[in-house]
Amino acid sequence: MQRSTLYRAFAVTVTAVVAATGAHLIAGSGTASSLPWPGSADQFTLAADRSGHRWASVASATITPGVQTNTQGGRQCTANYTFVDNAGNVYLGQAAHCAGRGIGDLADPDGCTADSLPLGTDVTFNRGSLLIFPGEVVGTGQLVYSSWLAMQHDGERDHNTCIYNDFALVKVASDDVGKVNPSVPYWGGPVGINTTGTDIDDCVYGYGNSGLRFGITELSPRTGQSKADGQATAGWTHALTAPMPGIPGDSGSAFLDRNGYALGTLSTLGISLPIVNNIGDVSHELAYARAHSNISGLSLVLGTEPFNPNR
Repeated sequence: MQRSTLYRAFAVTVTAVVAATGAHLIAGSGTASSLPWPGSADQFTLAADRSGHRWASVASATITPGVQTNTQGGRQCTANYTFVDNAGNVYLGQAAHCAGRGIGDLADPDGCTADSLPLGTDVTFNRGSLLIFPGEVVGTGQLVYSSWLAMQHDGERDHNTCIYNDFALVKVASDDVGKVNPSVPYWGGPVGINTTGTDIDDCVYGYGNSGLRFGITELSPRTGQSKADGQATAGWTHALTAPMPGIPGDSGSAFLDRNGYALGTLSTLGISLPIVNNIGDVSHELAYARAHSNISGLSLVLGTEPFNPNR
């Protein structure tokens, strides 16, 4: 069955027992991307030992890709990758819709019109967060970039960009930077950024941390198989099927390609059989953030641990 409907329903509303969802029909057409990938991906990644930070060990780190994020007034989500800038600040990525207001944006995934909490909104990093229990706060930060707010400020009109650019940055509080490790849990990596997409049936690797899993961390690692990348979306999104698809609370979580390169960030669910997840292309999302934020030298930090797809 072909996918015809997308739900942006991967964030758990912190104050609600069950997050309401709505449907938005994706027409499957659009113009070419307004932001092609500008050159070598190596320009926008940093090896962990060259990033200017002494990262916590994997064993001791409490803030990593895959940590739960709770946006004040927003939703519980899952962080994706670690980033730094020229000033030495450290960021974790999450989905822009994690800071969406109410439930209206779940019914309309167009980031150029959806309502969002402002920059400066407080975000906590949590572990053990359940459906209505916030769990343990292991660090704090602030929302400092939202693709939704950036697109609305700059009057973005490209269809694919508005629909699929679902990316935000949380600046880690200076007192908590020493708790950070940039490796994706369980799988290791990322070892770089994927800028070429995937082939059909390629294996991809993710790590979701939804409170709906009730703290059962063995359910967080997951694999999937990529579907053919549609030319109509101009590289902004990748579709995949998985034995255990993403669920509310996994929003924003990282996916790696078969070689351990950062591929994308979980954004939407296609209602079909089998269930299809859609992940926003992180190369496009990062390029847009570099061009439409005041964050100088924003770069993705590679993992300290090697990628291992055979665990």
